[in-house]
Amino acid sequence: VQLVESGGKSEQTGGSLRLSCAFSGFSYRDFCMGWFRQVEGKEREGLASFGDDGTIYIRPPVKGRVTISRDNAKNTLYLNIVSLSPEDSAVYYCVATKGTCLLSSPRTWTYWGQGTRVTVSS
Repeated sequence: VQLVESGGKSEQTGGSLRLSCAFSGFSYRDFCMGWFRQVEGKEREGLASFGDDGTIYIRPPVKGRVTISRDNAKNTLYLNIVSLSPEDSAVYYCVATKGTCLLSSPRTWTYWGQGTRVTVSS
């Protein structure tokens, strides 16, 4: 399993961005996939995911600002965030796992990308 994120950048407050995750080594039909982020010194925070049945979950704190999507032909997962604020500054991780997958529990996710950094300035 390989997950490679890209798209992290420095952005201004109010801006938007799209993160990409190129995945390989597994079928999206059999795995949950999602996005977490982590601010240094804090716990990893789940944002959005696809269940293995294709159901989309988005955590309430970011609902309305975050969209998750996937291009199955390109084996790429995306995360769009709008109305950025400095609180969105973090390292963003693409994740995947088989079986139980909870955005509230980073431990349920087996595979993690290397992360891509987002910095939002005021």
